[in-house]
Amino acid sequence: MVFIVIDGLDASGKSTQAIRLSKFLKHGGRTVFLRIHPSDDNYLGIKAKHFLYSRGKGAHFAAAFFYMLDVVHSILSYSWQKYDYIIFVRYLMGTAYLPSPLHRIAYYFFASIVPTSNFMFFLDVEPKEAHRRIQMTRDRLEMFESSQELEQTRCKALSLALIDNWTVLDANQPIARVQEQIRKSLH
Repeated sequence: MVFIVIDGLDASGKSTQAIRLSKFLKHGGRTVFLRIHPSDDNYLGIKAKHFLYSRGKGAHFAAAFFYMLDVVHSILSYSWQKYDYIIFVRYLMGTAYLPSPLHRIAYYFFASIVPTSNFMFFLDVEPKEAHRRIQMTRDRLEMFESSQELEQTRCKALSLALIDNWTVLDANQPIARVQEQIRKSLH
């Protein structure tokens, strides 16, 4: 089994790349399990999504808390099943949404208890570009989708990417170019 993580800022193309990769692998005869967080098939993921549209420090912590529990739920529920590939979208970098220095403490804690991989991709997109994409595609903004929040989260996430085996990819590039880089990294 190959465990793949695709993470990044909002609107960096995480889900798009994961779906494309999943289709590519399945077309090659592989079995693939794709999990996007926060998920919408359990209480934890639903609560995480709910708090993403709320405001205030309490909602901020609640969104991060339920998100992390949703990821742990996914690991416990699905990682033991037999697939050639398991792809998780949004994984450890969810900790970058926590205030400093708590984001680093939470990252170290979760990285010590959840599986990691040699195939962890952080799709790095400029905050201005992410904000532009968000404004073009969303009717409603989540609490972390302002230009300022995207900038702060990106800085924290990039510092966390230096800790482990993250492959940082320029997600400002065309979708097909990022897709090609992910595929090449898997060989």
